[in-house]
Amino acid sequence: MGNVKSIEKAVASLPPSELAEFRHWFAEFDAAAWDKQIEQDANSGKLDSLSAEALADYRSGLAREL
Repeated sequence: MGNVKSIEKAVASLPPSELAEFRHWFAEFDAAAWDKQIEQDANSGKLDSLSAEALADYRSGLAREL
């Protein structure tokens, strides 16, 4: 059985309290991974064109602060 399938099976067999604990842990893990990816993308310049476009829209009046 593949590693992911083993994990799926293990998660499916957790009692409700442990599933809630796992869900909390995974949400934090996933958010940290997302934050790391965004930081890497920002540092590498991958987001520069998006930020430039957003600033241009804001300066031209196409966007506004909420």
